[in-house]
Amino acid sequence: MAFNARKQPGGILVIEVDGQLIVGNRQELKQLVLDALEAGDRKFLIDFTKTGFIDSSGLGVLVSLSKKIRDEGGDLRLAGLNEDLKTLFELTKLDTLFAITDSAQQALAAF
Repeated sequence: MAFNARKQPGGILVIEVDGQLIVGNRQELKQLVLDALEAGDRKFLIDFTKTGFIDSSGLGVLVSLSKKIRDEGGDLRLAGLNEDLKTLFELTKLDTLFAITDSAQQALAAF
């Protein structure tokens, strides 16, 4: 499991989630985003292209980060969800909370 963060033009921080987002690593993602927020970043894209599974704690951390980023005047977008993850977000109604695109390129263009 790894989180790869890189800055894109326009000040967008892209975080690639490589592997699963689960109870064992959710704090690492949360800290990465909170540190970036504290450093002044306001545009975030979390790319799940290489992610096969997100558990309930992973969903919880995404909801928590979304609220924190919005409270700070920022924007969080998600991209690259596979069919199972799309279904998970639809069943939990989280697809209404997040701006979700099929690819990171689409999300970057929408900022």
